[in-house]
Amino acid sequence: MITLFVGAGYTGARVLQRLPGAVAIGRSRPGDERLDLDRDERLRVELPEDYAVIYSVPPPHDQPGDPRLARFLALLPHPPARFVYLSTTGVYGNRDGERVDETSEPRPESARAERRLAAERMLAEWCTGRHTTAVVLRVPGIYGPGRLGTDRIGAAMPVLEEKDANPRTRIHVDDLASCCIAALSADVPDGVYNVGDGDHRTGTWFTNEVARQAGLAPPPTISLAEAQKTFSPMRLSFLRESRVVDTTKMREVLGVLPKYADAADGITASLKEEAEE
Repeated sequence: MITLFVGAGYTGARVLQRLPGAVAIGRSRPGDERLDLDRDERLRVELPEDYAVIYSVPPPHDQPGDPRLARFLALLPHPPARFVYLSTTGVYGNRDGERVDETSEPRPESARAERRLAAERMLAEWCTGRHTTAVVLRVPGIYGPGRLGTDRIGAAMPVLEEKDANPRTRIHVDDLASCCIAALSADVPDGVYNVGDGDHRTGTWFTNEVARQAGLAPPPTISLAEAQKTFSPMRLSFLRESRVVDTTKMREVLGVLPKYADAADGITASLKEEAEE
């Protein structure tokens, strides 16, 4: 079955390395098909009768809902057999450190998370009656080679003091690629799947571990009260949200055991790959 990866970028490049027959709409490889989901009126790709979609395009930030996803669905000549949508764990909102799983009611607190939840629901409604299996991957922060924040560490950008930092959820890009590929399997039921490494140490720990392994000076730390005066609104919105995301379903139903369940190992592998490039 042919796979169409829409929005192929950082994650898409990893998926496409392992799906050489896939058709990419994005910027992962020279010659990839381009599609402007704010303007294009036709899909310039011939699709076979049996195909699947992995969709990672974010909603526009200045409009409610997700008109880009709506436009893409309208452009399809016929429904795919499977549709894998990359959403965000941000739809759960702040839970003050409590654990959430796929049965937890979403409570998005930011406009971007509200848009993602609206997109999830739009897709579920569209797939109903079209014999399309919809798999939603709720994705946390993605890291990997080139996505470790070493530029910010080198610039001595401050991080929260460990005592003020909340548990975080993250996933190495290679483990996310494994989740995307697993979601294409006909053996995987439709529905929502939280994905992540299961390592819930704080963002402050992560940044300090990157600095340690990269041989950089650790960043300065500031209190939450100081951060509220100096951090950007977007960064503060991430820091305010605290939750522990349960990934049992990812492991037991999606069938993915993360290679980098310990984020320290993922940092090591990422730095090694950066050095080899």
